[in-house]
Amino acid sequence: MISKSRLIIIATCSSVLLALTACSPEPQKPTQTQVNDSVAQLNALYDEYFAAAIELEPLRATALGEYQYNNLLPDTLSSEHIERKRMLEDEYLNSVKRFNIDLLPEQAKLSYQIFVRDREMSIEALKHPSHLMPLNQFYNIANQLAMLGSGTSSQPFNTRHDYEMWAERMRAIPGVLNGVIRNMREGMNQDITQPRILMERALDQIDAHLVDDVANSLFFQPINNLPESFSEQDSLELSQLYSDLITEEVLPAYQQLRDFVENEYLPEARTESYGLSGVPGGNDWYAYNVRWRTTTDLTPDEIHNIGLAEVARIHGEINGVMNDVGFNGSLHEFFAFTRDDAQFHYGSREEMLADYQAFAASVEERSERLFFADMLPKAGYEIRKIEEFRERSASSGSYSVPSEDGSRPGVFYLNTYNLPARPTWAKAALTLHEAIPGHHYQLALQREMENLPDFRRFGGETAFIEGWGLYAESLGDELGVYTPYDRYGAYIAELWRAIRLVVDTGIHSKGWSRQQVLDYMYANAPVAEARAVSEAERFMALPGQALAYKIGQLKIHELRTFVETELGSEFDVREFHRQVLRNGALPLSVLEVQIEQWVAQQQ
Repeated sequence: MISKSRLIIIATCSSVLLALTACSPEPQKPTQTQVNDSVAQLNALYDEYFAAAIELEPLRATALGEYQYNNLLPDTLSSEHIERKRMLEDEYLNSVKRFNIDLLPEQAKLSYQIFVRDREMSIEALKHPSHLMPLNQFYNIANQLAMLGSGTSSQPFNTRHDYEMWAERMRAIPGVLNGVIRNMREGMNQDITQPRILMERALDQIDAHLVDDVANSLFFQPINNLPESFSEQDSLELSQLYSDLITEEVLPAYQQLRDFVENEYLPEARTESYGLSGVPGGNDWYAYNVRWRTTTDLTPDEIHNIGLAEVARIHGEINGVMNDVGFNGSLHEFFAFTRDDAQFHYGSREEMLADYQAFAASVEERSERLFFADMLPKAGYEIRKIEEFRERSASSGSYSVPSEDGSRPGVFYLNTYNLPARPTWAKAALTLHEAIPGHHYQLALQREMENLPDFRRFGGETAFIEGWGLYAESLGDELGVYTPYDRYGAYIAELWRAIRLVVDTGIHSKGWSRQQVLDYMYANAPVAEARAVSEAERFMALPGQALAYKIGQLKIHELRTFVETELGSEFDVREFHRQVLRNGALPLSVLEVQIEQWVAQQQ
């Protein structure tokens, strides 16, 4: 049903459209008032879409700091829910396409282009059966719910009302996990299944939540950490409520999911193929993922070849570092030295965390060398260790954006599992990527751009976001924080992103086996087994996602070289960074146009 407010918007838009698009022998230029009206109506449509979208996905609303749906946990994998999503995307895409983009000012035009592309990509995504493979070691709803319920994530636990809201969500967990099982069974019927190795990892994660003592459950941690302001009666009542829900609802549902995966799914999971090319329609599905993740029209073959060329180039850069540190030997001997020598190993998890925190502080002190003060986010961040229940399968680091209300800072999650696989020379590049001036600066700043529609403030383009993160790794020398081994670490990090171009396309487009991927990694990078296995299995689980980093970085570097050439002595890196970041995350093609137009205005 279309709401009354929706009908008013459509009617108003129609009158504006008559003024903006009416045909005549000599079309009249619209007045500024008409243009302003069209912009206002588009912004109203964007706001209405955003509100409807987060109502449809309450967990996303919570993650964004929109807490009005904190008690809701729908079955988002059901056919009914997917159809509602399709209808939402269709409705708003058709609505905005009624406007004439040529008559819009710059920011409105950008919003229009991004909104249309996002809706079109979302509609195309629904043609592919991702809902039939809803569980792996990276996208594990069992982990997501446990983290939410632990009190350390985006679900607030400050008042009794907060606790009661989460209790309602816990009651819905059995239905959600039953939906996961239902869809995975349908996937089995259609020969659309995950690789077995990924589900073995996911099974280990689910097992970690099946505790004998409720007090040890992550879901009980908010009770273990009740606010001191709670009355004794509130504390007793909530403790009993949570104990009952965890015992009678949550743990049985987790056990049922665990038994299904082990007894039904694993025997049917794939063991002869590891990529999307191994499932029906997988080649088209992967081609879509490549376009979505990279925001380009590059083909898997083209990306594979770019990766091979970049691997060779970066090997040459590493040879330069070998000369700088006076290492006598081959590239592979240097790889072995930097991988195995004790001087590059942390003695404890706590030492590793403290070293990262100290390095981040030194970067903060130098930020204004490369960024204007007004382009630094107001929100703070912190570095935390990744939780032990998911560290084995997690990447080296990840970032979580700060909450909208300022109650939760940005978080750089650091993987401290298997310390020999976490060398000290990886610290600098990883911190620049995940925290500052990488993801925290870009994403927190975007959240604070109140002039942007919410779908842009809270949205993002993977190639831009991860491309910026990888570009940020190259700024260590300009910031004055890189030693030769830090620079080596940055080259190794970049090498990994180039390797990802090769192996992601290898797995999903060329039918590579897990062992082929591992062999290529061992031949081209200094990597311990734990890191290689984690990376290989990540590529299997997230088709195309790993391509975004290097493709985005190459584009940003290409644009910086273009600007430096065009502006010569007038080039200011701080202004370049302002121009890249000022509109939030953009598709790479749109970013390129924006930078070219800005340069033309400077000449």
